[in-house]
Amino acid sequence: MSEVTHAKLWYLVLLLSVSSLKSNDVIYTTLPLYHTAGFLGVISAIEMGLTVALRSKFSATQFWDDCRKYDVTVVQYIGEILRYLCNTPKKPNDRSHKVRLAVGNGIRAEVWRDFISRFGNIQIKEFYGATEGNFALLNYTGKIGAIGRDTFLHKWYFPYSLIKYDVDQETPLRGDQPLLPTGEPGLLVCEISPDAPFSGYVRDLQQTEKKKLHNVHKKGDVYFNTGDVLSIDEDGFFYFQDRVGDTFRWKGENVSTAEVADILTLINCIKEATVYGVRVPGDLHGLEGRAGMAAITLKEGQRFDSVGVFKHVEQYLPTYARPRFIRIQSSLDVTGTFKYVKVSLVEEGFNPRQITELLYFLDEKVRDYVPLTLDVFNSISSGKIKI
Repeated sequence: MSEVTHAKLWYLVLLLSVSSLKSNDVIYTTLPLYHTAGFLGVISAIEMGLTVALRSKFSATQFWDDCRKYDVTVVQYIGEILRYLCNTPKKPNDRSHKVRLAVGNGIRAEVWRDFISRFGNIQIKEFYGATEGNFALLNYTGKIGAIGRDTFLHKWYFPYSLIKYDVDQETPLRGDQPLLPTGEPGLLVCEISPDAPFSGYVRDLQQTEKKKLHNVHKKGDVYFNTGDVLSIDEDGFFYFQDRVGDTFRWKGENVSTAEVADILTLINCIKEATVYGVRVPGDLHGLEGRAGMAAITLKEGQRFDSVGVFKHVEQYLPTYARPRFIRIQSSLDVTGTFKYVKVSLVEEGFNPRQITELLYFLDEKVRDYVPLTLDVFNSISSGKIKI
């Protein structure tokens, strides 16, 4: 549990106040209030005097009806919420509402475009931050896909760095940390100081210390480890790449699960996708790292187009990033804030003895995703089939 100080509360209020909220706004919150994303709406009401419309549980089918019923002008989101809305059947009254602003984080670029194209010219204010963190960003310009933009004053108050990260060892690289080239992904860390404090976790000193990095640039410095891999373009815009632990290494290359999932959800038959790395049986020394695997759900009325999926990943993903295995499920498990749960998926891997759902294997010889039978699994495990 993160410790939230009064200073942090005022900082959260400031984040919303610079997002163009007004005292006569009605903000609609469907997120759990124990999470900062949902709590933001309540504290903004206390500070700014606006009205909050609360729903106990998010409903994609009731979302816009609620907005019309309560004259909602601002909605809060986690990225997946907007994607769920875009996946609902189109209606003639999709643009019949008073919503002018959406505030939240985690929206993918293609969902951003689909959302405003379908539901109207709603201003989206994407922000980045963590409850316990000492660093935050706000995409105040509205550039699609970015999570924020850096400024001179921002870096002066919150000295940050993007540093190299060893995916194999799951640790930041130590020693003198050079600045990464523009566009190269790196682990985001922010120096802990009186202006950018890190309060830690309540009654958990061990976890608090795990989030601190010492001697990053010089002896004696201490940085907060966000656990997020970001990149910065030449104009100073930040882009989210992946969470540390989600990124995996395959044949000497780092694979971003978020990037691969984004590519897969562009395919017409796929509704949702979560990507992860799995160990290959027989690879006792882990020399190849983890092979890419995706658990997906299909759009209503659609069948898995194995050849079409192969052609798509071949066109848009490098060889090392293409999912070697695909698992088709009726639904994907998510947390209260719509983050995919991957632990059990990783543990089960691609073993057809443990998995009842349909499994497919990327067969480059026939240029297709073929059914992963027990015979195919045994051939992969024995090394007869090379992946």
